[in-house]
Amino acid sequence: MTAAGADDRGVWRPEFAPAIRRNLCTDCGLSRTTDPGRCGAACQFIRPNYAELEKRVHGRARDEARPDEIFFGPFRRMERAAMIQPAVGAQWTGITTRIAERLLETGACDAVLTMAADPQDRWRPVPVLVTKPEGMAQCRGMRMGFAPLLALLEPARAAGHRRIAVIGIPCQIYALRAIEAELGFERVFVIGTPCSDNTTTERFHEFLGLLSNRPDTISYLEFRADYHVELRFDDGRKKTIPFLQLPLSNLAPDFFPLTCRTCVDYTNALADITVGYMGGEGEQWLIVRNERGEELLGLLGDDVRLQTPGSAGKRRNAVKGFMANVERAADGLPLRRMPNWLRPIVGWLMPRIGPKGLEFARARVEMKAIETILHLRRRLPRRLRAMAPPHVWKLAAAYGLTPDAHEIPRVASVDPELRPEIAELSR
Repeated sequence: MTAAGADDRGVWRPEFAPAIRRNLCTDCGLSRTTDPGRCGAACQFIRPNYAELEKRVHGRARDEARPDEIFFGPFRRMERAAMIQPAVGAQWTGITTRIAERLLETGACDAVLTMAADPQDRWRPVPVLVTKPEGMAQCRGMRMGFAPLLALLEPARAAGHRRIAVIGIPCQIYALRAIEAELGFERVFVIGTPCSDNTTTERFHEFLGLLSNRPDTISYLEFRADYHVELRFDDGRKKTIPFLQLPLSNLAPDFFPLTCRTCVDYTNALADITVGYMGGEGEQWLIVRNERGEELLGLLGDDVRLQTPGSAGKRRNAVKGFMANVERAADGLPLRRMPNWLRPIVGWLMPRIGPKGLEFARARVEMKAIETILHLRRRLPRRLRAMAPPHVWKLAAAYGLTPDAHEIPRVASVDPELRPEIAELSR
């Protein structure tokens, strides 16, 4: 690995060794380090053990006496949030970026490991190591694609950084937590963003091409909680598209890779704080998971507005409809299309009667649980036993999906406290 050198804002874009390609790999970066063999024990797509890592990170696993923890993982509190003064160029209001800036401003950490845009492609994520607060401005906004974030761990340590922050998606954060103890950093702050459906940057450009005849001028895209996608263009124009009008059926069958169709951690349960939007009803949704998460939110002081998240509507019919679509799908994308005359009617109804706030987020998590099971059963049935944790089966059980005898999670690979729960799944 060679250093390209940091710019005057403290942003360093290292060059990385080639990835070691594996099945079900999102290139989190571990395979590009000096010990690529760690992938076998650290990858969430091999044999994830969320209960053990949740205990290690948060002091306890998810508590079913607190009903939302089965959906979202351990947490102290959830907030609906927005920066009082939104940051220019932020995807929402800039909460994630501002937390990272404050970590650097206060000296709580020496470096932030995160993503910036490729200079040649605004949508392509490039891992960067940021050491100055002003450098975080380059990291605002959404990127689409896979990038080896964890390959930055070794150069960060070699550069003498001992207190770091990592901003990442679930597959990156799971691997980070699995090897965190051996890294030797004094402190590691983890800001997680939710993720469920990623794709390659090349595939994403194909999607943009279906949304506009000038896809190169699209500067912003967001899937909003009001069942619309918002587009912004370089000339200042904005456009919203109802979910039902999206050309998903025109996408290539492998648009969403199997890794993303079988991800069991939409809410980034091993982060100290998760910053997303699904439960935010038009604002951001914060899941503060532990004491470090409280410390991270506290850095924003009075610059952030906090409210109690709302919840409305019923998710069951929406989830059942999603499950039926996946069951009759060819390789995961819907074959049956809604008649064109019905789309505007349903598109008008969904924001009014569909699940909102936390109920919307619960629906999405249940959909991911169902999707994981159905796709693994179809594509990799022998892997289902290892890849679907007990809490995923519990979420799917509400919709009649239960494990066959050969699909029950391996008792030996999970925390002993979960063994009675696993046994219950087989009854």
